[in-house]
Amino acid sequence: MKSSAAGVLKSVKPNVILALLVLLAAGWFGWRGVQASKVESLGDEAGRVRADVAAKLGERLQAASDRLDATRSRIALATALGRGDTQAANDLITEGWSGVEAVEWHAADLEAAYADPQAFGFGKLRILELALQQNGTQAAVVKDAGGPRLGLAAPVIEDGKVLTLVYVRMPLSALVEPLQTAALEGGYLALRQGQHTVLEQGDAELSKMAEVGAVTIPDTQLRVVAAVPAGDSGLGAGTNYLLAALAGFIGLVLMLLPRLKGLRIQRKGGADEEQDQPTLAQLKEAGALEPAAPAPGNRPASPPPAPRAALDRSIFRAYDIRGVVGKTLDTETARLIGQAIGTVMQQQDARSIVVGRDGRLSSPQMAEALIDGLRRAGREVIDIGEAPTPVVYFGAYHLRAGSCVSVTGSHNPPDYNGFKIVIEGETLAGDAIQKLYERIAENRLHTADSQGLVSRRDISDDYIQRIAGDIQIERKLRVVVDCGSGIAGAIAPRLLEAIGADVEPLFCEVDGTFPHHHPDPSDPHNLQDLINVVKRVDADLGLAFDGDGDRLGVVTKSGEMIYPDRLLMLFAADVLERNPGACVIYDVKCTGHLSMHILRHGGSPLMWKTGHSLIKAKMRETEAELAGEMSGHFFFRERWYGFDDGIYAAARLLEILSSRGETPQEVFDTLPKGVSTPELKIQVEEGQQYAFIEKFLAEAKFEGARIATIDGLRADWPDGWGLVRASNTTPVLVLRFDAKDTAALERIKETFRRQLLAVDPGLALPF
Repeated sequence: MKSSAAGVLKSVKPNVILALLVLLAAGWFGWRGVQASKVESLGDEAGRVRADVAAKLGERLQAASDRLDATRSRIALATALGRGDTQAANDLITEGWSGVEAVEWHAADLEAAYADPQAFGFGKLRILELALQQNGTQAAVVKDAGGPRLGLAAPVIEDGKVLTLVYVRMPLSALVEPLQTAALEGGYLALRQGQHTVLEQGDAELSKMAEVGAVTIPDTQLRVVAAVPAGDSGLGAGTNYLLAALAGFIGLVLMLLPRLKGLRIQRKGGADEEQDQPTLAQLKEAGALEPAAPAPGNRPASPPPAPRAALDRSIFRAYDIRGVVGKTLDTETARLIGQAIGTVMQQQDARSIVVGRDGRLSSPQMAEALIDGLRRAGREVIDIGEAPTPVVYFGAYHLRAGSCVSVTGSHNPPDYNGFKIVIEGETLAGDAIQKLYERIAENRLHTADSQGLVSRRDISDDYIQRIAGDIQIERKLRVVVDCGSGIAGAIAPRLLEAIGADVEPLFCEVDGTFPHHHPDPSDPHNLQDLINVVKRVDADLGLAFDGDGDRLGVVTKSGEMIYPDRLLMLFAADVLERNPGACVIYDVKCTGHLSMHILRHGGSPLMWKTGHSLIKAKMRETEAELAGEMSGHFFFRERWYGFDDGIYAAARLLEILSSRGETPQEVFDTLPKGVSTPELKIQVEEGQQYAFIEKFLAEAKFEGARIATIDGLRADWPDGWGLVRASNTTPVLVLRFDAKDTAALERIKETFRRQLLAVDPGLALPF
């Protein structure tokens, strides 16, 4: 039987076998063509249904907006509001309008909404703010009354002034009925707003494919998406049919070829010959050795500190502890602070803490004394040596300690030093800092039966690998990096090279005397060297860091300083692409354009008090994805840990700029820009800045302005704003002005000048 079968196989000519295989391929391509025709037909149907639903939803939204527009313009409405008759105003809005669930009236300053935006509703706040800024009706799907609703908002105007803002809430069914009744057999159909799916129907497994061909509803962030099952091949029906016909022709030719006038098919090569290939040896590279633990310290010892001064309460500030070494701060004070921190940790059952230090001459001794105090309280200390403050913060997460202290004087002069403290994920500020002082003053310090252990780790490579593993720039950018001889110089150039940048270092050698210029990028004078080098080497960008690396400054090759509030616009647009509706926090010193920019990109803006500790606390409260301060602190929760990190912010900035086709200067030129002043400072006696602000709040008058008093006094007019606040780190009053043009800026400055001098005629105004 076996020999008979073998004989049959030998009798079949090779050309016949090949012809049969080609004909099978022809049949397979024909079948695939039929399937592709069905898919294309479904795709056409999905496109038709998607466009039809989007058109009907757009008509409903437009009808609702037109209805509100018509009512808000009625004289009767303004009259009812003018006499305080909200019931009559409600009746005018709802008259003949079925389905309205609620009508609300909100003051144009939205002060009550911003007092607690989470409780008020970020979505509702966003459309009210947009209605105010755009001076027209806005519509969106918002989370209200326990679920998704259709919300509409519009300003009510009389004689060019906004009397109030009206908000109308309607059931979602008033909008989505066309989608609910649409039919897309075997497919998926949904209404989306940003990344949120408002309503969907059909096969949810297709949802990830639905964004292709999405139809946006005009003047909204809503869009209709659809998808149908894809075929098994990317080839279209026409291509499959063509391949089927070609394969069928070739198969027939192969079948008939031996019979054509004695044509002989020459066989080439030995098809049956098998060539045994040798097995290649697998070469393995030696595994990388674990880096050796660094020496406890490799910097020259600083001079012995001055004799111990009495505990000075002034060093316990709003955001951290900071003083002058040998005057208000010494090693014994540092030891007591360490023991006080350890006592708080002991009460919270927190065991481990990371300690790092900047490059100041006094930092090794201050860190050693702090660690001694922590160990006295029984805490286990992980000493990471010299490191920027954000790397210390990173260490608390990476080493799973939860707590950390950065020994740093930040951007203060070389004779300053201090401590930035995190206990169990909470940055100590305000009352928590003052309680440390009280604990020391009252000698309420825990002393453990046995001292805690101390270990030493170098996590700089871990920090770089963590960021470079997430960020790689799409095209090489040449950047000049000015660290002002601060501790950022030990890591920032390495990180930016690791993500793909071409780095030109400037003053990156760590020197605690800061011999070149002060490491404070918020002062334009400190950026002049950077600007000169950027121009000389024709770099794309200049980046500057402060003394401990948690703040970022940016200049372009034209010499323009890009203020942090404009950088925050760029960061916000990027983050909101992936997190629509997210809260973005900014401090009171930021431009008035920022709120509108965040709203236009689908975010929820929230202005808050200045101070890195205060901003981080507000981020936790609101679950904000991003925050920033005019001083150059940036806080990313999206893809990072939520702490302020100037070095990481620089990497995110290069990631954004490298993904754009324009030059960095062209990208920045697209951002809203008015005219503004840098931070202006008025020197006062220690503590007098707070007394002045209290008096100023009580006596100053700003007609026609929206007043915010969360941190000093900020007065906003339609064409600009001004601010005066008390610094929490130095005895100064901080002022800033921003407007759409020079004339408005000068008017606002003059208004503030009169009010400031009315409160204290002796002030030496810097403007």
